[in-house]
Amino acid sequence: MALKGTPREKKVLLTGASGLLGINLGLQASGRYRISGVTNSHSLLNPPFEVISADLSVPGAFGRILERVRPDFVIHTAALAHIDICEKKPEVSRRVNAELPGEVAIACERHSLGLAHISTDAVFDGSRGNYTEDDTPNPQGIYARDKLAGELAVVAAYPQAIIARVNFYGWSLLARRSLAEFFYYNLSSGQRVKGFTDVLYCPLLVNDLADTLLEMLEKQLRGIYHVLSSECLSKYQFGLNIARSFGLDESLIEPVSVEDGGLVARRSPNLTASVAKLEAALGHAMPGQAAGVAKFTRLFHEGYPQRIQALALHP
Repeated sequence: MALKGTPREKKVLLTGASGLLGINLGLQASGRYRISGVTNSHSLLNPPFEVISADLSVPGAFGRILERVRPDFVIHTAALAHIDICEKKPEVSRRVNAELPGEVAIACERHSLGLAHISTDAVFDGSRGNYTEDDTPNPQGIYARDKLAGELAVVAAYPQAIIARVNFYGWSLLARRSLAEFFYYNLSSGQRVKGFTDVLYCPLLVNDLADTLLEMLEKQLRGIYHVLSSECLSKYQFGLNIARSFGLDESLIEPVSVEDGGLVARRSPNLTASVAKLEAALGHAMPGQAAGVAKFTRLFHEGYPQRIQALALHP
């Protein structure tokens, strides 16, 4: 899936560059594109791309950065993605997740730039699963409602933009941003963990997501796409897959219902979704679960997590 021969002179403006998707995309694409990454709460130490420190929630901040960088593509990953924090700080969630995407889209439309806006599979209520892009969203909770509002703002401002509904995992800057890391690090230290048997989803390895987003921009796709794995599973089974791939003790994973998880915000139980529209547009299949976990494991053995974590600028 990795892109080959992308013109080096193309510029990508990447928001949320220290987040799970942002840091992985910046690292992977820096050899093929000129990356300018915007960070806010977490600075980066000597990454292989330009870093711009800015609070994009300040009105006009994104537009000023866009005028300075003048990119070919914008990938807007910046968000308040912690679901429970969104419940506790609804005003922050509204500003970052609902309002800012529209401002980004307006600025990109003004310059006719390729824009990929990152949304979430959580816009659906999870009552039945097997969702397509034509199904009507019914978000549950503040995070999901604000992310849907962000989608609608992008569509209204810039119909040519890509809206990517995602769910992903991978190695992160602070080693705690994905479910895969949660399972790996806890199981590695012999800690018991819970795995939800009644929450179904289609997680995609972030490295594959990064390449897919760039491919979508290069192909000038537009509209809403489910950018997910071609296979879906429970979070409990996902944990088992991680344990088995690393040779860890899978008996440490306790199968439980999400109702017993002690979570603040309600989780949608069945977020299985079709990627047929995306596969048809790209002309190839999306990765399955076995391929994703195998690559996640291989990256670990190649020292990739340490490479990412070395970019963290600690106070």
